[in-house]
Amino acid sequence: MQTSSMPTAQTFGGSWTATKLKILKGYLQAYSNIFAANEKAQFYNTFYVDAFAGSGYIKTGDPSLITERELFDGFNEIESQDFLEGSAVCALGVAPPFKNYLFIERSSTRCAELGKLKTEFPEKASSIDIRQGDANGILGPWVGSQNWKKTRAVVFLDPYGMQVDWETLKALGATCGVDLWLLFPLGVGVMRLLTKAALPPEAWRQRITRMLGTTEWENEFYRTDSQAELGLGFAPIKSRDVDCAGVSKFLLGRLAKVFYQVHPAARVLINSKKNPLYLLCFACGNEKGARPAMNIAGHLLKI
Repeated sequence: MQTSSMPTAQTFGGSWTATKLKILKGYLQAYSNIFAANEKAQFYNTFYVDAFAGSGYIKTGDPSLITERELFDGFNEIESQDFLEGSAVCALGVAPPFKNYLFIERSSTRCAELGKLKTEFPEKASSIDIRQGDANGILGPWVGSQNWKKTRAVVFLDPYGMQVDWETLKALGATCGVDLWLLFPLGVGVMRLLTKAALPPEAWRQRITRMLGTTEWENEFYRTDSQAELGLGFAPIKSRDVDCAGVSKFLLGRLAKVFYQVHPAARVLINSKKNPLYLLCFACGNEKGARPAMNIAGHLLKI
């Protein structure tokens, strides 16, 4: 790869970001090698899909100090030693290459930055598809447009917050051809919305339900006060009865309902203060490819 000018970078991440990208790139490299080496696998039309592709480069920083609005609005010119290659650049650097790359980004400015990757990777320019818009709205039609008897894909969902809808995850699982890496907003999103002394406000409950695809989480994550259960005349009181481990277990169980197999050892990504930020999850949609996929993902999730 050759770069002729300083990249514009989105401000996000820390050491956990480097870990996330190392795991992702390791998987993409192994996946690409398998499809190149296996004569039968060469039949497939392969995709790498990045639904929150950003600008292609990431400036490191403490995400706990950055608001979601700043994540979308903040661009900074930085010194070369201060930026990391983002997931899109990592994927384009893998060889042998994927046959197709789909990068989705909501910001028009970042889409323009992603467009520069076609110049940086001219040999892959014709295989790069950049689409501006909501990831949920784009992924559904994209799934429907593919012949999944001839298509295989690695999809990376790395939202800035709680933008991924359950219906999107369900659609990806139904293909039986997608390997999914999902960065779930555990500490930075869901745990913050799970108020301690009562159920969250209605708008927050709806957002959690939209991401998990069920209201069952309310009974799983909250307990009712015993006096209310005994009918002693008190209004029912709900209090939170779940920690990060409980939320993680619930999410993995939900993913297992729509994907062929989900790796149980999802990786909790923490900040410098040891606070959990995200849960990096892996799910495999294809039965025949599940065994090597799970082995590779399991190895990488330990690094």
